Amino acid sequence: MTTSDGAARIHWTENGEERSARWRSESGWPAPKKVVLADDTMNADTAWRFALDGTALLWRGDFQNARQLLQALVRRVDGKSERNKRAAKAKAAKSAPTPTELFHRHRLAQLQRARTLAMLLIPFDADHGIPLRRAPDVREACLEAYGPADEPYVASLRELLGVIGAHEWRRKGVFIPALDERIHPWYGVFSPVRGEYVELVAQAPLPPGATTAFDIGTGTGVLAAVLARRGLQGVLATDMDERALGCARANIERLGLAGQVELVKTDLFPPRRASLVVCNPPWLPGKPSSAIEYAVYDPDSRMLKGFLAGLKDHLLDGGEGWLIVSDLAEHLGLRSREQLLGWISDAGLVVAGRHDIRPTHPKASDADDPLAQARMREVTSLWRLRAQ
Repeated sequence: MTTSDGAARIHWTENGEERSARWRSESGWPAPKKVVLADDTMNADTAWRFALDGTALLWRGDFQNARQLLQALVRRVDGKSERNKRAAKAKAAKSAPTPTELFHRHRLAQLQRARTLAMLLIPFDADHGIPLRRAPDVREACLEAYGPADEPYVASLRELLGVIGAHEWRRKGVFIPALDERIHPWYGVFSPVRGEYVELVAQAPLPPGATTAFDIGTGTGVLAAVLARRGLQGVLATDMDERALGCARANIERLGLAGQVELVKTDLFPPRRASLVVCNPPWLPGKPSSAIEYAVYDPDSRMLKGFLAGLKDHLLDGGEGWLIVSDLAEHLGLRSREQLLGWISDAGLVVAGRHDIRPTHPKASDADDPLAQARMREVTSLWRLRAQ
């Protein structure tokens, strides 16, 4: 249910009274319709049955016990997933699923897992404090993620743990070898932990005489920073997300590059031309299930196709567009190499060169990953594109 100001609310009964509070979910989950109170006396099996039924548990006990209960739910969810994996392998022995079918099953399992684990809820005061025994002080972390609050609210414990983890990433930062510095990602902005695409931008030869560049969909600002460090004096970084722009601005200023990098809120291109236009769009076509997934999933390849279609009109003579994209979608049967090449040709572009690199993240060599066969063949490429 939502109020006149559009804010969703969660409702429950406590001590014989009807109560409600604002509902927060950065993942976009709707406010649960069924809510029961839970405390230290509730065992994990009971909580598991409620969660599977779609009934949320509003915690009134010790905070650390709530964390232990969530861990117990994780074990049950993952145990069920392991049983499903074994059953799927037995079925696959009779009729092997396609990579696309495996991908969609994996996404569905992830979604169901996230939904079940989101059923354990924590109350918050209007200052982001948690009114529970042994609760940590998460006010700074929640302020970074949610901004100021003007009333008490309820959110899932699992989301809160994500907020706390993001706060630590923001505080410590991610070391970027190409910069010999750290980039500090904000909550909801994709962290540059997969460094291979950054290395491609750091190593590819710049177009002759290049002095200006666009970084389309800048996120943390890491690629804009790399381009500036490579000597480009006019780098314009764009994004539509205010949180990403704030994150990029903070990183650019921290690195002392504010004099070289300009940030603009716009969809894809600014109304200018540049010697170099760089874009690292989401690599998989598909519908995101949460805000953070917009960095991974590109509905109907909108950003990819939009970048290619508009690139020619935003390049200076002799300029290049750099498209950084993984071929994982091709190995999963979600997009073919022929489609990509067709979009490039239809946009009046030619491929001037390509630089490839193998991923080094842990999943790339994890044989137990549901998408292992596709991940082990994955290559990340920087496509150098020029106008025909």
